Amino acid sequence: MLQVVTDSSCDLPEELIRSNNIRVIPLTITVGGRSYLERVDITPEVFYEKMAQSKQLPKTSQPPPAAFAAAFRELADFGQVICLTISSKLSGTYHSACLGRDLAGAGTAVFDTLAGSLGHGLQVLRACKLGQAGCTASEVLAELEEYRKHMKILILLNTLENIVKGGRLSRFEGALASILNIKVLLHNVDGAVELLEKVRGSKKFLRRVMETIQEFCPAMSDRDVGITDFLNPVGSQQIQQAMREQCPPRSIITNSMGATMATYAGHGGMIVSF
Repeated sequence: MLQVVTDSSCDLPEELIRSNNIRVIPLTITVGGRSYLERVDITPEVFYEKMAQSKQLPKTSQPPPAAFAAAFRELADFGQVICLTISSKLSGTYHSACLGRDLAGAGTAVFDTLAGSLGHGLQVLRACKLGQAGCTASEVLAELEEYRKHMKILILLNTLENIVKGGRLSRFEGALASILNIKVLLHNVDGAVELLEKVRGSKKFLRRVMETIQEFCPAMSDRDVGITDFLNPVGSQQIQQAMREQCPPRSIITNSMGATMATYAGHGGMIVSF
C-alpha cells in the first residue's frame, strides 16, 4: 500500500488525516518569542490569540530534513512512499523533504504541490485515493502532475494588517485600506501568490469572488473544493452557500486555517481551492 506523507500547512481536517492514514510532518511557528510545532503543540485558535498580541509578524520554518528522513525510513517498510509539500515558492519545505529523501535512501518520491492550505490538501487526498486504488508511486506522480495543472486557489484578504507587519505595506496605506473597506483578492500562479484584484466593500467583494470562481471553472460538478478561514466562519458559510446555489461542486471540505497560512492571510482571511 502506498504511504502518503505531507506537511502541516496542508490544513486538512484531522478526521481526514486519520481516516486516510496520512503522516504529517509539522512546520515550526515562532510567535511571541516562542517556537511551536504547527497543530502539535499549538492549535490554530491559540495561535490566532498570540499573533493578535504580537507586534511582529510570526515566523514559519520548514521541518528539518531529519524529520522527513525518519518518517520515510519508517514507512518504507510498509510500501512505496510519496511526500507532498507546500509550494517551493512559499517555503523551503520541499527542499527539506528532498534532503530527507536523500538521507533516508528509501527511494521516496517528493512532489511539489505548488499550492498551500487545502489547495495542497486536496492533492494529498487525491494521492491517497489513487494509492488506495492500487496505483504505484510513479502512476500517482503522473496523475498528480495533471491534477496540479488545473488547481485554482483564491486568497481573500479581509485586512492588510499582516502585510503591514511584514513590511510590504506602510502603516498609512494599511490604515487607508481599512478606512475605505478595501478587500484584496490574490491567486496562485505557478506556485507563487500574485495580486488579482482590489475590491471596495464586503458585499461587492463576495460577488466578485463568486464571479472569479465561475470564470476560472464554469462547471464545478466534478470538482472538490477546499475552504479555510481565519476566524471567519460567516464568510466561509457565505461562499459555501453561494457555490451550492450557483455552481454546485462535487464536495466541499472546510477547516480552520493553520498557523503557516494564517500568518500571511491575516484575521478574517480565507483561502478557496478547487
